[in-house]
Amino acid sequence: MNVRVLLVDDEPLIRAGLKAIIDTEPGLAVVGEAADGAEVPGLVARLRPDVVLMDVRMPAVDGIRATTHLMSTVEDPPKVIVVTTFENDDYVYDALVAGASGFLLKRARPEEIVAAIRTVMTGDSLLFPAAIRRLAAQHGPSPAGDALASAGLTEREREVLRLMAGGLSNVEIAGELYLGIQTVKTHVGNVLAKLGARDRTQAVIRAYDSGFVTPAG
Repeated sequence: MNVRVLLVDDEPLIRAGLKAIIDTEPGLAVVGEAADGAEVPGLVARLRPDVVLMDVRMPAVDGIRATTHLMSTVEDPPKVIVVTTFENDDYVYDALVAGASGFLLKRARPEEIVAAIRTVMTGDSLLFPAAIRRLAAQHGPSPAGDALASAGLTEREREVLRLMAGGLSNVEIAGELYLGIQTVKTHVGNVLAKLGARDRTQAVIRAYDSGFVTPAG
């Protein structure tokens, strides 16, 4: 089965470039395009994409508002990868907090774009963890307090979350903790469920926002 991709960007040339890259890759297919976030709800309902490549800055409805709307209104929302010109764009972290699974730079190489789509679909590793760490350092802990305090994570689950924030994949976590891969998957699933996070990116964002892990390590 193809991974169905929706492109959302107000620049036609950007959409055309992304489409050319994605449609030539086995197992990936662009199923629709939009020039603004306002078009996203209707297209998602009609086309049922698996992944949305979402420009973070658009003139009418930006990527943050569009992502927030998807996460709050769609029962099984697609994965969202926000696309930006600058890695330190404040909008990017806001989009991650809103529910995006990762981000890409517009100057990303074709193989990076394809790898990003595949990474968020498998969900067993974090997309560009070092860049997320830098964004978290700029953002600082959330004034809302420690979101993990009432989550009831076990010590092992907290250990797994720390390694997830470090960018380790399930296989790497298994090696680090001398656990079986299925055991790690169970721990990761428990962490996501207890934190109310739909994927590991959202769990890691909560870990940074709560101060449970820090960008300094």
